[in-house]
Amino acid sequence: MSTDPHAPAAATPFAESTPLGLLGLAIGCAALIPVALGKAITPDAFRTAAWFCLLFGAGCQFLAGILALANKNGLGGTLFLTFSFNWVMNWWSLSGIAEGRVPNHSVVFAVDVCFLIIFVVLSIAFAYASKLLFAFLADIILLYVFRIGKALLPPADGAIFNMPIVLATVALAGIALYLAFALLLNPAAGRVLLPIPGPLFTPKAPQQ
Repeated sequence: MSTDPHAPAAATPFAESTPLGLLGLAIGCAALIPVALGKAITPDAFRTAAWFCLLFGAGCQFLAGILALANKNGLGGTLFLTFSFNWVMNWWSLSGIAEGRVPNHSVVFAVDVCFLIIFVVLSIAFAYASKLLFAFLADIILLYVFRIGKALLPPADGAIFNMPIVLATVALAGIALYLAFALLLNPAAGRVLLPIPGPLFTPKAPQQ
């Protein structure tokens, strides 16, 4: 991902797919926010959110991941594809809740712990690309920390994590939109309209 709008396009078979994945992620998050706030907890609300999760959260990120891998972007492709299947699970979970079927708590908890470990490692990798991408992954890490904390407590006590989960979801959508808009607007304008900060860590130069 280049932050310089004047940089020559890389010789890749497909256009940069990151904005597509980020926009899909933001739309999926937007669909979940009313549910997380408790403002939309009817069966039709769960079914509606489920389809946005499937089509945009999963669909856009799956396509973005496939194109990223085709462009030899292993890091971006891995992130988008892994996350896309998680959004399929969100679709399945919300669809089941709409019909009165709740996902198994123990299985979901174990997978959340696994995702937490995955995103901690990925955040380090993305820190070598941009501080904002690191913040993006750090927000996802916080989201899973809140989910795990909620799962470890009795339902009444775990409710304390409801608002932090909502805020982390809103922040995730906001960062995703900013990154997507920057990647779309900067090349179109031929100048930096929305700056993307440089790497947090500097890769070690290869030895000659």
